[in-house]
Amino acid sequence: MIAVTMMKCACKSCECQVSIADAIKENDQYYCCQACANGHVNEKGCGHKGCVCV
Repeated sequence: MIAVTMMKCACKSCECQVSIADAIKENDQYYCCQACANGHVNEKGCGHKGCVCV
């Protein structure tokens, strides 16, 4: 059995890979930052270099 430790941020437009241990968990999904977890209601982008999520 292989344990998953990294996965893509659940934000549809985000390109970040996130460590499950460090991720923000909302509604059983894993996000790289609070802005992504909130659906970018108050913030655009996640602030991570090279990512263009909205």
